Amino acid sequence: MMTSHNALVVPTRLSQPVHIRSIDLDETAFQKIASGGIGLLTGTDWHVYLDSHANMPTTNPRAEVLIREAGIDLDGTIQGTALFLGRDRLDGECDAPRHLIRLAEQLFDLPLAA
Repeated sequence: MMTSHNALVVPTRLSQPVHIRSIDLDETAFQKIASGGIGLLTGTDWHVYLDSHANMPTTNPRAEVLIREAGIDLDGTIQGTALFLGRDRLDGECDAPRHLIRLAEQLFDLPLAA
């Protein structure tokens, strides 16, 4: 059984908008978001799934800024689409946290419907 959650999606291309998308959480859904392998970074109450495909040279500066502003120190750069989801008490997935969505709205000067 699949569960749908609202994810905050930060595309690599600056011409594509940061947006909220309802996704079904299974491996196929994650592979549709990331063109290659999937990496993971974890914040206090959120996860970000990242495209970890080694041959993709395109960085994602918006995702990088959002991750840093949310309190995670990064050693490298972020590549590919970033998919932010909330983390529940059992380390499972849930909707992207409202505070992270508000931070993205402030950083990128755009309203996001959640």
